Parts: sequence; C-alpha cells; structure tokens
Amino acid sequence: MKKVVTLDEAMNHIKDGMTIMIGGFMAVGTPEKFMDALVEKGVKDLTIIANDAGWPDKGIGKLIINKQVKKIIASHVGLNPEVGRQMNAGEIECELVPQGTLAERIRAGGNGLGGILTPTGVGTIVEEGKEKITVDGKVYLLEKPLKADVALVGASISDKKGNLYYNKATRNFNPLIATAADLVIVGAEKIVEVGEIDGNDVMTPALYVDYIVEV
Repeated sequence: MKKVVTLDEAMNHIKDGMTIMIGGFMAVGTPEKFMDALVEKGVKDLTIIANDAGWPDKGIGKLIINKQVKKIIASHVGLNPEVGRQMNAGEIECELVPQGTLAERIRAGGNGLGGILTPTGVGTIVEEGKEKITVDGKVYLLEKPLKADVALVGASISDKKGNLYYNKATRNFNPLIATAADLVIVGAEKIVEVGEIDGNDVMTPALYVDYIVEV
C-alpha cells in the first residue's frame, strides 16, 4: 500500500462524529496543516483526545474556535479561553484528566490493556463514577483505556514506509497516540527514503502508520 498521500487524500478519512487523537503539547508537535485542513473541511461533532486545547490561533484551538468539537478529553485547557466560554454556554463537553493518567490511558489503549490503576484523584472529584481497587492496602482508581478512530501525528522526519523521528519536544504525545487509533495519519516535515533514518532514531515504527503527508 502506498502510504505517502496528498493532504486532501488524508483528510478525506476524517468524518463527522469521529474520535480523533491529536499530538502536541501547547501546539508544539501538532500537525498544524492538518488543523487548517480540518477547519476548511468543516467536519463537526468531533471528540478530541489530546494533552491540551492549544491556543485560540494555534493547534487544536482552531477547531474549537470554529465550533467543530463536541467533546475534548485533555489535561489542560487554560491556554484557550474559548473552551471555558463554550463550556459555560453548553456548547462543548470537557473531560479533564490528570496528565500522567491521560498518557497512561492512551498507552493502555495502544497496548490492549483493560485499564490502569492510579492513586491520582482518590478522594477528589476525579474519582466520581470510577471503580476503586485496593492493592496491598492502598486504594487506586481504575482508569479505562483511551482509543480513537484516527490519530493525527506530527513528526519531524518520516521515511516512505512510515518510520518516524520526532525532534526534541515534538516527541511528547505523538508516539503514544500513534499506537492507540484505528487509523494513523502522519504530518511529516520531511519525507526521506527508507534507510535514511538511523534505526536508533526511529521513535515510531512504520507498522503503526497508515498514511503520510509532507507538511
């Protein structure tokens, strides 16, 4: 299967109502051209799973400003005031998840686990509606795995098979989400021939990647 496709071909896989994981941390490592393309495409009623809500003019924030997101599952939304405004107006649902818990729930989804046990949130509002499990006398919350229909991954370099390298902080959530979705679409700053990325530098193996767009 040919993995290198055009931006339009890749975005044709995104439909209304999908659950989408998006890489990045405060928009660093977020495939920005994918965000612009989704705004132009106008897909709506999306559930977004990501570290944060981006900024009003960067990353995931563009989708929120354009009211394409019905729910966001994230650790931090304070950089984008529009999230709070839409929450108060009943226009968006926001599930806040402690950052480590979010990362591990995604990892659990990618690895086929039934969930994770964490003490984070015990005795707080976070525990509402969740199963508690006691291990060696200590209480943990069972946090269930997260998976998505599509993961939109931002990579620094991809080879034509989809082996990925992330430069510095762009690594953040991208390798995690690449394991936890039915379809993985990569926006790579550079695409090279197979073998040009040193095996020691491959951070996401090609077997996870379905499509690659040079952005």
